[in-house]
Amino acid sequence: MELSGLIGYAVFFLSTVSIYAILALGLNVQWGMTGQINIGIAGFFAVGAYTAAILTSAPNAAHVGGFELPFLVGIVAAVITSSIVALIIGAITVNLRSDYLAIATIGIAEIIRFTFQNEEWLSHGVRGIADIPRPFYEGKESGLVFLAVALVSVAIAYFLVERARVAPWGRVLRAIRDNEIATEAAGKDVRRFRLQAFVFGSALMGFAGALYAHFIGFISPDAFEPVFATFIVWAMLIAGGSGNNKGALLGAIVVWLVWSGTETLVARLPADMATQASAARVLLVGVLLEIVLLTRPQGILPEERPKLIARRKK
Repeated sequence: MELSGLIGYAVFFLSTVSIYAILALGLNVQWGMTGQINIGIAGFFAVGAYTAAILTSAPNAAHVGGFELPFLVGIVAAVITSSIVALIIGAITVNLRSDYLAIATIGIAEIIRFTFQNEEWLSHGVRGIADIPRPFYEGKESGLVFLAVALVSVAIAYFLVERARVAPWGRVLRAIRDNEIATEAAGKDVRRFRLQAFVFGSALMGFAGALYAHFIGFISPDAFEPVFATFIVWAMLIAGGSGNNKGALLGAIVVWLVWSGTETLVARLPADMATQASAARVLLVGVLLEIVLLTRPQGILPEERPKLIARRKK
């Protein structure tokens, strides 16, 4: 492969990893810090992607929108829309136990996906929305410009989540995760903190969705299948280290490296097994996850507890 091809692949790889890293950070707020099982990541990812696409793409008679608004407006709108959707869903499901919350979020994500699939006036149905512009620059080097935007976005998301982790707010979330009854007995409004964490994490997922739309330039309901937008994100967080923001970033790199590598392996399958390639890739990621869990149950990077503040001696 020529040098330009290697550089192009590296840019694509790092851009994709950056988007998944933001998804993993959002999930870490909900599961790693608070203990909420969200199996509906794909739903918030799709809401962010479609919001940005409708607002920033060119006019199209086949669906609503096409306002040609700036990239940053689309990003802000995606975050706000995802937050509103999360606030409505969270207000309904905040009192559910983790297993019931998992079932509820699966259903909600599928409802969102089928809505985009069937409401053609809104999203152009299965034909999707095309010609979504790249941010700031559409020329030959637009891939490098997008990578810079994606890396800055990861830095912003990491800063926000890390600040939340070490703040008193993050300590309350971990207390809820470890012992909800004791936290409530200590006078904390558990319901309110759980809802805040759910909205914060979902807003990051919507943010990642908007970046994905501008990166690929085309979105359709197929892009938000649970295996691509939920299973892989969970594998990234669990393998990297649940509760550790650095682990979420590392997990995104490792799992996407394996996922990309499996593409080469399954390409060598016999022709009569080609239809099973997708399942084989999922199986290989699952094997990786099993190996990590057996050798390092807390993930590659275990959770780091913030240092306690020592009391001054009188």
